[in-house]
Amino acid sequence: MAGTPGPDPPADGGGEARPAWDSKLQYLLSCVGFAVGLGNLWRFPYLCQTYGGGAFLIPYVVALAFEGIPLFHIELAVGQRLRRGSVGVWTAISPYLGGVGLGCFTVSFLVSLYYNTVLTWVLWYLLNSFQHPLPWSACPLDLNRTGLVQECRDSSPVSYFWYRRTLNVSADISDSGPVQWRLLLCLAVSWAVVYLCVIRGIETTGKAIYFTALFPYLVLTVFLVRGLTLPGAMQGLTYLFTPDLRVLQSPRVWLDAATQIFFSLSLAFGGHIAFASYNPPRNNCRRDAVSIALVNSMTSLYASIAVFSVLGFKAASDHGQCLDRNILHLINAFDLPEQSVSRDTYTAALARLNASQPARVAGLPLEACRLEDFLDKSASGTGLAFIVFTEAVLHMPGAPVWAVLFFAMLFSLGLSSMFGNMESIITPLLDLGVMPRRVPKEVLTGLACLLCFLTATCFTLRSGSYWLEIFDQYAAALNLILLAFFEVIGVVYVYGMKRFCDDIAWMTGRRPGFYWRATWKVVSPLLLLTIFVAYTALLASSPPRYKAWNPRYERFPSRQEKPYPGWVLAACALLSFLPTLWVPVVALGQLLARCREKTRDPLQDGRPKPRGGRAC
Repeated sequence: MAGTPGPDPPADGGGEARPAWDSKLQYLLSCVGFAVGLGNLWRFPYLCQTYGGGAFLIPYVVALAFEGIPLFHIELAVGQRLRRGSVGVWTAISPYLGGVGLGCFTVSFLVSLYYNTVLTWVLWYLLNSFQHPLPWSACPLDLNRTGLVQECRDSSPVSYFWYRRTLNVSADISDSGPVQWRLLLCLAVSWAVVYLCVIRGIETTGKAIYFTALFPYLVLTVFLVRGLTLPGAMQGLTYLFTPDLRVLQSPRVWLDAATQIFFSLSLAFGGHIAFASYNPPRNNCRRDAVSIALVNSMTSLYASIAVFSVLGFKAASDHGQCLDRNILHLINAFDLPEQSVSRDTYTAALARLNASQPARVAGLPLEACRLEDFLDKSASGTGLAFIVFTEAVLHMPGAPVWAVLFFAMLFSLGLSSMFGNMESIITPLLDLGVMPRRVPKEVLTGLACLLCFLTATCFTLRSGSYWLEIFDQYAAALNLILLAFFEVIGVVYVYGMKRFCDDIAWMTGRRPGFYWRATWKVVSPLLLLTIFVAYTALLASSPPRYKAWNPRYERFPSRQEKPYPGWVLAACALLSFLPTLWVPVVALGQLLARCREKTRDPLQDGRPKPRGGRAC
């Protein structure tokens, strides 16, 4: 960063002009596309529903104000001022902080592996949505073609299509099995699409982002309008947002709100630093940070309304089918006329029969049909996208059309996030000059995508979904929290608060106020440390386990909970801290290099200096 505000710092060591965005809208859409991802659609609604509906918004807003926006502002400011990728930025601030940039680079690489695998699954479902009826709407025939497949009968058509037809998942993580060629082909197509979009950096992603960032909003709006016209939509939204302030007494609520903000904004990946480095030096990065963060949070809220309007319809449909089964039992057991009991009169009819013949009623296999119980059957992550929501789509008229729209939206959402992930990988490689300048950028980008594709083939094995859960849980969480902590410390206490504020004043024309200085200097670092300690304690409180899909499990279709083998636990521990290890390794390497440099030069200030003195 420049020592004094005013002149631009050197852009790159290579002497080439740095690319620039075609327009401010292109930059904003790229940042929004990177921040708004699959988690906004399938993680935020789940947290709202789990933690007291509207009450969850209280810790969420607190975390946004004191953690999300301040950290986001730092990343945009340092990227814009230094005009480098993550590695170059932190090396320029201090060579001892070069490991922070390498840590961000490593996290982005690991996340890209499994994130694009999720897009592989989405692509598989999208391709299977162009048929009627949908392939997950009914169980297939067995090999003898005399009945239905037993595994499907014991679970459901939706679950069978996901676990068997898509993943062909093994019953144990140690049983890797062969590569699933259909998934490998979809994985290759997904990486080919990513490569074509990022082939020339922001020159190509800047064009694609107009579609990938805006199309999901169009589809969400279509789902919202359609969902609000469906029966049960209001019950779903009421259940989602009914506040339960008692949950605020639980520390877990505040922890989940803080981590949701952190990952939702894609902090500490390095992508926003890279995007901001292509901005004009005097762009108002403060306004960008606030506006993008608010758009991201409002998108999460908007997606929650659209998703739960449809899930409310699904719950109402399942509740109605449950009542129909009970009504049929009553009519058959008591020889009642057809249509004599309706859904509206079921409760009164059951009470009347139970009062007159309680023994006979007690002997019937009646189900407890409560709408709240069906609304409780929500899920997050892949469970929401590939099981709950796909089943909800089956209840909608014109199901294939809605399935195509839904999975096209998911693919577009994930693709725009992949642009930021790949920028976090490729920009540092270009800035570091890992390949000669004469090698075209297209070749470097192609090699990076090819390496990611070959590494991600492990997720196409039969145990691949279990490993994806491990990467999702351990590769990013703790590393990003620690890297963000080092980012704040590096800017505020290594570079210096005054110098940083001078640079922001030069870029935006206004010095940061008390809110920014207080959050950067005290609140955000303490909050990050608290989150790290709490998250670590949460992971250590119980041994890591996973849920396996095992048709031979006595409680099937419930998934069998198993402990991880020892070698898998070692992999989990390695993933948890591998990217962060760059920080002490690089700092120690710099210190040893300085010591070696000084001991090799015994003459300093014109006087001899003994080796091994106070040079270190």
